[in-house]
Amino acid sequence: MKRLLKKIGTKALHVLGLKKKSGFYGLGIAPKLMEILDAKGFVTPTPIQEKCIRIATEGKDMVGIAQTGTGKTIAFSIPMIQRLAQGPGKALVLLPTRELAVQVAEVCREFAPAFNMGVACLIGGEGKESQLRDLNRKARILIGTPGRVYDHIERGAAKVNDARILVLDEADRMFDMGFAPQINRIIRELPTQRQTMLFSATIPDEVMKLASHHMKLPIRIEAAKSGTAAANVIQELYVVRSGMKPLLLSKLLEKYTGTVLIFVETRYDAAKVAMILEHMNHHVAEIHSDRTMGQRKDAMEGFKSGKYRILVATDIAARGIDVTGIEAVINYEMPAEDDAYVHRIGRTGRAGQPGRAITFATPEQGGDVRSIETLTGIPMNQVTHPEVPAETLWGYDKAAGGRGWNQRSARRPSGGGGRGRRR
Repeated sequence: MKRLLKKIGTKALHVLGLKKKSGFYGLGIAPKLMEILDAKGFVTPTPIQEKCIRIATEGKDMVGIAQTGTGKTIAFSIPMIQRLAQGPGKALVLLPTRELAVQVAEVCREFAPAFNMGVACLIGGEGKESQLRDLNRKARILIGTPGRVYDHIERGAAKVNDARILVLDEADRMFDMGFAPQINRIIRELPTQRQTMLFSATIPDEVMKLASHHMKLPIRIEAAKSGTAAANVIQELYVVRSGMKPLLLSKLLEKYTGTVLIFVETRYDAAKVAMILEHMNHHVAEIHSDRTMGQRKDAMEGFKSGKYRILVATDIAARGIDVTGIEAVINYEMPAEDDAYVHRIGRTGRAGQPGRAITFATPEQGGDVRSIETLTGIPMNQVTHPEVPAETLWGYDKAAGGRGWNQRSARRPSGGGGRGRRR
């Protein structure tokens, strides 16, 4: 019987009258929202959802730390909508990228109609007309990137003086991208009496400083230690010369035939790698800061639908892609920041599924590898391919715990540092 139920799935259980009792019951979720969760087949809450939903529903400030792909959006959107249903006012959700804002808006639009609430997604790269229409319809949930949200506030189109809830999702990335001035200006427009929630996989000092200045006795909730990589992701390391990367990539794409997300450092690298893959007759799209919003949407939707098997992206997409079933993430180039590695590999192995993260490192990047392993607490498994010459990491002795080349000042001796470059 158990084998049969597992095979037919959750939706069929409803038909048979054998619906499994959801673990979301007992978290204080309103019946209307529970109906939507049940209809979508959500049965078992993730650790961050289980720990956060009840506390957030009570209106308490919180800092939630969890690995990427563990359901943070549900963890804050359900309590946010439920609290708004109890009285007047708005909620404001700020995110670092357009793609992430669109995805959070999609989730909120699944639940908000239960209480006749409108959602406005305020992002750059799109015409303001549709956004203004949503604002004029008195949308109660405003979701967007800091720059565009502040632009609407400054023009008087978005009123936030009645905002009861503020959510900063992926707050550390917003600071990395230079959004601190806009965030601080937006916060000054909000009422002091509000609920504030921070969510991210990593919480650096500057984010905790913001929490101490703008939150009231926030509760720190950790579903995983800050910087922890997903446990169900296999991490592999190939050490190769730069000139051998295209060959290695082609061999791996023959081995892994599912959807593959490839990370590079700059928009120039993305265009170059995408061109190489097109010459190999792969269906590929690219996403970076030089692409228009329409091109980025086409790339994302095509990647989700299977139109493109491969997506080449800069770190602009490290936290903006929510696609289940990505077979492998390939770090064609090492990230400029260690935290970005955690978010990159978090694109695979989502929703409890197994995943694979593959990193290419050149021999002189031994310090980079060691620094990332120190952050995640998980050593990368160094592997080779029989048709690609293998190299050795300089100054990196696995048996000696990686001692030697482990100073951040030693990264990219050839002068190719990634900070401050357009992504």
